[in-house]
Amino acid sequence: MRVLFVCSGNICRSPLGAQVLEARLTPGASAAVGSGAAAGSGASSGFVVESAGTIADDGAAMDETAAAQSRRLGGDPSAHRSRYLTAEIVEGADLVLTAERSHRAAVVSLAPRASRRTFTIKQFARVLDGLEPGDLADVRSPQDLVDRVARLRGVVPPPADPADDDVDDPYRRSEGTHERVADEIDAALATVADALRAVS
Repeated sequence: MRVLFVCSGNICRSPLGAQVLEARLTPGASAAVGSGAAAGSGASSGFVVESAGTIADDGAAMDETAAAQSRRLGGDPSAHRSRYLTAEIVEGADLVLTAERSHRAAVVSLAPRASRRTFTIKQFARVLDGLEPGDLADVRSPQDLVDRVARLRGVVPPPADPADDDVDDPYRRSEGTHERVADEIDAALATVADALRAVS
């Protein structure tokens, strides 16, 4: 399964999300990944986790403050190079997780058929958390999980403020903002990783 993270410049939120999810999906990873164990780019138990940005310049290294947060949460930012989001990248993904609703709109604009498999990071986790145990009883694969969450996303009440499904952009902001954003992403991805591992 190919999971794609999308943000704006592909130097903070989306690479951090990709690296943290990859660390959480690595065999032997636990819910407490923040131990500093590293994860590289590539496959983890049948998953390929990657990232791109809607306004990214190709080839930029990860923002150093965001990279430090990734390392804190078990990710490995060393090989990251930013890339500009294209329709081809979107079409190759089985699940697209975006930082903000505006990024989701950009993804769907590039590849309209991706709308069912595109969510904000927090939305996907929120829907998973809001489902009843029986809602996922017959799900047998990560692709089935994405299809089921897509089908049931309207059943789970939306947040009172739609912006609660977004992750703030920490670029050029304080270290405290970077840490808060990283923790929000990590909390959502704990839920996502547990659900993906359960059906892998």
